[in-house]
Amino acid sequence: MERVVALVAEPELLDEVLQAAAVAGCEVERVADVSALRGHWHTAPAVVLDPEGARACAFAALPRRPGVLLASNGPPDAAVWPCAVELGVERVIDVSVGPDALRTALADLVETPLDGGRVLAVLGGCGGAGASVLATAVGQAVLHRSGRALLVDCDPLGGGLDLALGAESESGVRWPDVALSGGRVPASALRTALPGLTRAGGTLSFLSCSRNGPGPAPQAVAAVVEAGRRSGETVVCDVPRQLPPAARAALDRADLAVLVVPAEVRACAAARRVADQVVERGVSLHAVVRTPAPGGIRPAEVAEAVGVPLLTTMRSEPRLSTALDQGRFPVRTRGPLAKAAREILAALDASPLRHKDVRAFSEVGGG
Repeated sequence: MERVVALVAEPELLDEVLQAAAVAGCEVERVADVSALRGHWHTAPAVVLDPEGARACAFAALPRRPGVLLASNGPPDAAVWPCAVELGVERVIDVSVGPDALRTALADLVETPLDGGRVLAVLGGCGGAGASVLATAVGQAVLHRSGRALLVDCDPLGGGLDLALGAESESGVRWPDVALSGGRVPASALRTALPGLTRAGGTLSFLSCSRNGPGPAPQAVAAVVEAGRRSGETVVCDVPRQLPPAARAALDRADLAVLVVPAEVRACAAARRVADQVVERGVSLHAVVRTPAPGGIRPAEVAEAVGVPLLTTMRSEPRLSTALDQGRFPVRTRGPLAKAAREILAALDASPLRHKDVRAFSEVGGG
């Protein structure tokens, strides 16, 4: 991995950047001017600029990129802010307030792929639609392709996704153990704390609700989802159709949402109400129709009745209920469930990222 690049002229500020990088476990290459920075602009995991460096980069019309920090020794001049927005600066950090913000930002950015991860929300159109099972299957599909997935349980009344995974005995924190009030969570710390599964070089971490204790707070869901995205993981959120605040926090960060709808008339009517609420939040929503259809209704007719595009269909999985009751989630890569999960992943990979290109976050004055 390339080193963090710093265009910082002030000696005291440069010392702060070097010390913060050492604590974050990354190396820093200092460059003298924009010409030297240009060769690293697209490949460095993070770029640290001082106010003069930001002005110079904006004047040179360097393109916007993620992972740019603006460090200052005191509140920066107001004239710097337009340059920061033009460059896509993610954080403006006043190091005179304290070193923690810069250390945390560097630790996050050096482990984050430049394109970040993607976020999927899975909902059921009616009770018993199978959303939790499908969300779990998508996480397993990431695992099978040697990727990294984070499964986030947003339904405190769903019994716990660890049960669906057959991993209730795995050690690690569940939502009642998590005390977050928002802000940025170091992705490495989250990965260490959560239980998970590994296979063929892939990892599947999960944050499950428990059978007792409180469910997640919306600020905590937002922090966890963003941490997973920053670390380049595929974040899969199991979202209840009632859309409590924690569910809405997940939806608002989703690049794609899928609604599982059984091919039945009553299920279509119920799913339509859920779909309307989801679409109102600006989320790209698609239907996954579960067959067979007792009354002969076709998948395209189900999607039309619900008012969202059809992504795929999914036949009932033989012996799935028995396996789940026995604490065994199917790990095979064939079958209707695995096929639907792969198709959803393909759609997620092709979907545009929903999070904003400019995420300027000021930490001047400790805010």
